[in-house]
Order: sequence, then structure tokens, then C-alpha cells
Amino acid sequence: MPQEVLKKPQITIAARERGPGPGRYRLPSTVGCEAHDCTRQVQPAYSFGRLEGRVHFKDWSPGPAYYIDPRITRTGMDGTPEYSLLARQKDLNTFKVPSPGLYSPEKVHPQGERHAPQYSISARTKMRRIDPNPAPNQYTLPPIIGSKQPNKPAAPAYVMTNRTEIGSYLEDLCKTPGPGKYNATHPNVNKNMAPLYSIRSRSYAPGDTTKKPGPGAHSPEKVVISRVQPPKYSLGIRHSEFTCPLIAEG
Repeated sequence: MPQEVLKKPQITIAARERGPGPGRYRLPSTVGCEAHDCTRQVQPAYSFGRLEGRVHFKDWSPGPAYYIDPRITRTGMDGTPEYSLLARQKDLNTFKVPSPGLYSPEKVHPQGERHAPQYSISARTKMRRIDPNPAPNQYTLPPIIGSKQPNKPAAPAYVMTNRTEIGSYLEDLCKTPGPGKYNATHPNVNKNMAPLYSIRSRSYAPGDTTKKPGPGAHSPEKVVISRVQPPKYSLGIRHSEFTCPLIAEG
């Protein structure tokens, strides 16, 4: 039997590999703050350069000559009493506030409820002066005392004047008008009116004054539109149809 040939393991040479080298990979840098690897912790960065021109810082802190009032503490002003040589104020109650007894909450109408009508006997307000409507005392009603109201029952009225002569025993009946003083009613008012005549000339009702033709002015025998016409002959000159007609100026 042939003896088996043992194969030696092949060693891989890196130079023979055609894959990309470590320099082909562009991993984010872990140095500095710009474009730092987001998976790594950023350490504090320091520089010895100057500040950029676009960044400006202004120091607002006070200098060594800043004076701090010794009366001011961390909790505010101290409670030492202070006195002055000014005169006492005239009115100590410069701000007068109303006391609780000056309020009248019972006069406040509940919100959302209706108000009852209110009336007053005071004078008319300034805004009502421009109202052109007359007041109630401007109307003059006729009196209801006596017999001056035709639609009101009136009691008998008496006067202290003298008695009138009309209708009394002192009236003179001879002064009454006689039968000839009355105008009798004309018969044409309540009876058929009789014919009336006058001697004036006859008048005609207005109408058309145009002269109309009489019966003899019509010639019905000359009307041939409703019947057959017989042939007609004439002794005139025959004209050519190509002859230009004579057109005379009108």
C-alpha cells in the first residue's frame, strides 16, 4: 500500500493579502474636541493660543476699590435705629384706607339675577334734557266737571246768571219768522226733472272733422283682384327689353 504523504500547513503571508491596510480605515479621532469619537469620553482640552476675534468677554466684576456698605449684611440692612433733625410730618395718616364698617355688601345685587324696577322723585338728569318729549304736565285735558264732556255723565250744573229769554215766558213769539221766510224745496230735487229748453244755437259734440268719401265715390267694378282678368290689348309702341330706361332727376 502506498504511504500517505502528510501535507504541511501553509503559512499565511500578510504581504500576499490584497485587503486594505490599517491606514485605509478612517476612524474618528479621540484627540481634541472637534470631530471626536462619540463612543469615547472627551477629556478636558487646553490650549496656549489666543482667543478668537469673534469671542469677546467683558469683565463686569468690581475692582479692589469696590466699597461695600458695612450696614448691609447677607440678610439685608441691619436693624439699628436711625434719627434725624427733620420736623414731624403734619399728617401721619397719609394713606387713609376704609374700615370694615364702611363696606355695604348687602347693597350689592347678586350677579346674574334680575333687578326689580326702581323709581325716584328726583329731578330730571342732565342727559334727559335733550329729550324732546313733553312732560306729563304739558298735556291739557278737558275738565270733567260740568256738562262740557259729551262722553261723560255730567251732574246738573247751576249758575248765578239771569234767566234767558229764549224758551221762557218772557220770549216774544211775534218775532218768530212767518211762512214766507222758509225756502220751499224745488220739485226737481225729489221728483222727475222736467225737460229744459233754451234759445241758444245748437252745439255739436267734438269729433273728427276729416271729410269722408260718400257711397258714390267708390268704384267696385274696377276691383279685379278677386276675379280672373281678360286679356288686354293696347296700340302702343313695342319696346325692347334691352333698352336702358330713362332715369330723370327728381
